[in-house]
Amino acid sequence: MGVAEIIAEGKASLGIEFGSTRIKAVLIDDKGNPLASGGHGWENQFEDGVWTYSKEAIWAGIKDCYKELKEDVKKQYGVTLTSFASMGISAMMHGYLAFDEKDELLVPFRTWRNTMTADAQEKLTAVFNYNIPQRWSIAHLYQALLNKEEHTGKIKFFTTLAGYVHYVLTGEKVLGVGDASGMFPIDINTGDYDKTMIEKFDALPEVSAMPWKLEEILPKSLSAGEAAGVLTEEGAKLLDPDGDLKAGVKLCPPEGDAGTGMVATNSVAVRTGNISAGTSVFAMVVLEKDLSKVYPEIDLVTTPDGKLVGMVHCNNCTSEINAWVNLFKEFMEEMGIPVDMNKLFTTLYTKAMDGDPDCGGLMSYNYFSGEPVTGFAEGAPLFARNVSNSSFTLGNFMRMHLYSALGALKVGLDILLDEEKVKVDSMLGHGGYFKTPGVGQSIAAAAINAPVSVMETAGEGGAWGAAILAGYLANKEDGESLPDYLNNNIFASMKGSSIEPDKAAVDGFNKFMETYKKGLAMEKAAVEVL
Repeated sequence: MGVAEIIAEGKASLGIEFGSTRIKAVLIDDKGNPLASGGHGWENQFEDGVWTYSKEAIWAGIKDCYKELKEDVKKQYGVTLTSFASMGISAMMHGYLAFDEKDELLVPFRTWRNTMTADAQEKLTAVFNYNIPQRWSIAHLYQALLNKEEHTGKIKFFTTLAGYVHYVLTGEKVLGVGDASGMFPIDINTGDYDKTMIEKFDALPEVSAMPWKLEEILPKSLSAGEAAGVLTEEGAKLLDPDGDLKAGVKLCPPEGDAGTGMVATNSVAVRTGNISAGTSVFAMVVLEKDLSKVYPEIDLVTTPDGKLVGMVHCNNCTSEINAWVNLFKEFMEEMGIPVDMNKLFTTLYTKAMDGDPDCGGLMSYNYFSGEPVTGFAEGAPLFARNVSNSSFTLGNFMRMHLYSALGALKVGLDILLDEEKVKVDSMLGHGGYFKTPGVGQSIAAAAINAPVSVMETAGEGGAWGAAILAGYLANKEDGESLPDYLNNNIFASMKGSSIEPDKAAVDGFNKFMETYKKGLAMEKAAVEVL
């Protein structure tokens, strides 16, 4: 069957992911091959002390993204999109979207990027004896209770961004277990929220005064491959105002970007791991057993099929790199030089490989926002150098920024890999940081002192992972596990490259990190002053 026929007969699967700076749609066949795509750029706003995206931006963005996908399909294959074998929605994990009985948003969407829940994090971590990061949905809910926010008594439902979009499209208040594990701790044995911890939460005085119980307002947790509803008539019209899209398409459980990242890198089996590096950066390893104790730097979440995962999540990664690249772009435009942004990024990333292994004594902190892993509630990007013994070259400058992008991540990974002795058979990289061949991959290998692989589909990202989860719902054999489905159907013939750590680079990264940790005092001063 040709591609046009596959699409025309509604046998392709669609994944849509809401990333930090881009909403992307990817259409695939039953083997995971990308057939067409669409996208829409967007940015968060910092309003009244809160990082947020408006409800209007969410729906304008997904409509524009779908429209671009539709146009791409028409241009490539001469086919009008009308249906799919399955669909999947994914988005940035965590955050807080709370609704009343009329499904009205009670307060503006509070994204993962906010670091306003320190009191809730500290108290819940102590009550549960389980790390509850600031960005988790339950931390946001409890902080709102601690703050005595008026809206909390009106809550009938709260969820993540993926859960919200899925609910509007299907009417189902559900969430994939991976995304759910970033709302509230999951009991690995049941695949559902931990009932003991729910009881402890409900017993807290601020909670017991509410007219609701936690279990009543959480979305239902589902595992990959479970049916999660169908596209309603209203949902179809929301996506495609032209009216071509038909209702009735099956949807898989909505997932978080961590879950789709694991799927996109075939990192859902025990002892596999991945590094997702874009606006934020996180590393995940599927664990053989629980950690020996609670670490504030390490989250415990799950794969989309419910396995325990150790996760180091950092709020900041490539934003500061992008800011400097845009400065170079502005300079080139002032000089009358045409700017190809892909070439500019590739040139600057590649130049980093000419830098000294320790970046020649240059240092930077990429903290656009707070960075809980290193103890920062707020951020202020900072560049510093020692004039007497630094080598201020373009190669060192770019290498420094690529190192800094992984600096906070390195702090957490050292705990996971060195202190807890967690075993990893393979570590895969994906996201914009790895787009330039060999560069981000080499630096990540130096950071973790282990081989890092990048698949040829690394640039497809989470939307591709969401499409694969949708395809798993539509195409899996009876009893076929998610790891088996990925190995047998998606990655069997997938090509990739692996880079071993270079000893000089490993030593250089470690030397850089010694200064990085000492220099956090500079960053603290920058936050206080700026």
